[in-house]
Amino acid sequence: MNKLILVALVVFFATSSFAQKKSKVKLNLTNALVIGQMDNPADRYSLEINTTELLNTRGVKAVPSLNMMKLGGDAMILASDSIADLMKSKGVDTYVLISVRGYDRKFKVTGLKDSLETVLGTNSLFGLYREDIVSISFEFKFFREGHLIYSDMVKCGNIGDRETVIKRYRKKVGKRILKKWKKK
Repeated sequence: MNKLILVALVVFFATSSFAQKKSKVKLNLTNALVIGQMDNPADRYSLEINTTELLNTRGVKAVPSLNMMKLGGDAMILASDSIADLMKSKGVDTYVLISVRGYDRKFKVTGLKDSLETVLGTNSLFGLYREDIVSISFEFKFFREGHLIYSDMVKCGNIGDRETVIKRYRKKVGKRILKKWKKK
């Protein structure tokens, strides 16, 4: 019985210390290619431009993916070696993919298993705004060298129209950049 309790305590402390180490991981973001994963071009443009502006004003070198490909083009081109080499020559090594996870505040951050090609191949089912919603959850996935290194979720509540979504998004993401993403 004592051995069972001892083993349980060791497992508990080992997993709790692992969880603490995982939660303290810093992204140290210094540069980014911002990719909005939206079906609606206007929504994609809004997310990419607002996110790029927020990053740039907080000292993170950022470029929207709209500068790298044609509007309505296949996002898979961003995973190509030629685009990766072009981005490296411009001093950008981090890709930030932004999508709407849903219109609920209960979503959790996804795991760190997806490759850049896999994520770029998926489509978002949700738009930036829909009637009768009061909250929206945005998921951010950060990739370096084609591998997912960090995921984050930003939840915006108390929204009533598209402009309020953008306003709350700018406020929350602006704070998140300084607190969790940017290198100090």
